[in-house]
Amino acid sequence: METPENEIFRDSIGTITEDGKRAWVFPKKPSGKFYKNRKLVSYILLAILILSPFIKVNGNQFLMFNVLERRFNIFGFPFWPQDFHLFVISMLIGVIFITLFTVAFGRIFCGWICPQTIFMEMVFRRIEYWIEGDRNKQRKLARQKWDAEKIRKRGLKFIIFAIISFIIANVFLAYLISSDKLIQYITDGPSKHLSTLISLTIFTAVFYFVFGWFREQVCVIACPYGRLQGVLLDTKSIVVAYDHKRGEGENGRKKFRKNEDRNALGHGDCIDCMQCVHVCPTGIDIRNGTQLECVNCTACIDECDHIMESINLPKGLIRYASEENIEKKTPFKLTARMKGYIAVLSIMIGLLTGMLFLRNDVEANVLRLPGQLYEHKENNIISNVFTYKLVNKTSRDIENVTLKLISHKGTLKLVATSNNFVVPSQDLAEGTLFVEINNSLLSGDRNKIEIGVYEGDKLIETTTANFLGPRSFK
Repeated sequence: METPENEIFRDSIGTITEDGKRAWVFPKKPSGKFYKNRKLVSYILLAILILSPFIKVNGNQFLMFNVLERRFNIFGFPFWPQDFHLFVISMLIGVIFITLFTVAFGRIFCGWICPQTIFMEMVFRRIEYWIEGDRNKQRKLARQKWDAEKIRKRGLKFIIFAIISFIIANVFLAYLISSDKLIQYITDGPSKHLSTLISLTIFTAVFYFVFGWFREQVCVIACPYGRLQGVLLDTKSIVVAYDHKRGEGENGRKKFRKNEDRNALGHGDCIDCMQCVHVCPTGIDIRNGTQLECVNCTACIDECDHIMESINLPKGLIRYASEENIEKKTPFKLTARMKGYIAVLSIMIGLLTGMLFLRNDVEANVLRLPGQLYEHKENNIISNVFTYKLVNKTSRDIENVTLKLISHKGTLKLVATSNNFVVPSQDLAEGTLFVEINNSLLSGDRNKIEIGVYEGDKLIETTTANFLGPRSFK
């Protein structure tokens, strides 16, 4: 039994042909109100993305994700391995925020904020338009034999793509190893840092592959965010949508003809010009409804509005709208699910803010040396050996640091250093110390002692440790 034509639904992605091969997308150059706004937002975000590793806040890199050394800076706040719980909370806030935004406004993040979309559409694609021309010229060049014109245009495009990919790779590396190290490596020369040069070459090749060939397939195949739409979106979510009730009418869409009464014939406002398909960077037909590939880039909105203006019909046939708005003219309002996400997000932000304010600039850890018991000395003195580690999370050197025993009367001696030392900025100081306490001041074989970290006469941190002594028998 054959399926009626009006019940045939798309069961494959638009960038794959029937025989399973890649269908290359040649999108028409977009223009219009939304595209101008997207360009403005994109160039601001590009500037932030490129400059962030080189901006310093209180001496800290604005954004850094040094995975190898487990050091992270977010908006100038340094996060050490000891602050991993704060980093996790920060990431959870980001995930909840994107989830909330998706539930309310669909994939607006993908179309307006995602670095993949911004670089692809606002950098590489615009260079392609400049060199090869618009959609039809690109299609013609693709079918053309490798003559002098094609070699010149493709060669120029590939060289520029490679240079930009190399710049992006350097910026990416600055996020990972810090901009200071990157600049130092560049100054020293590539021969002294071959491993970094190899990493830079690999990153360049990856970015070139993504933006030169893989392109929209990142959003369709590699990125899991698009697949979350089926879970996160509902009929109340605002997405880029085609108003099928207005566009189809009673008898469906129809090509435009002058002096024709479309309403009397029962046809909708869609004139089946296919311009919304031609301008789509992922090659879909938005008239089929919300789809996996749609990144909410608004190119189809601008193109459809232009067509509607040219035939004297109202704009907004394709627009930001929810399914309920199209079906029932229901205005946008916060749902119970959105309110729940907002509540969780507010709690998480409040928790992170409080923990950041309570976080000390210096973190101290004092642990007993593994495998060592106490030592019994003259005059009934019990001695324990410990290791200490002081982490300086600030951008200044902390000088004249001393460690003092503040919970018991006794002595604290550092090994191989004086009791006045410096903890370098964004670094740590570690070593060994002895604590000696009279046995008469101990209660049992395990005692908790408190050690203070002083900068001069100012107490800046306290920490505790277990002090072992002889077991008392009563």
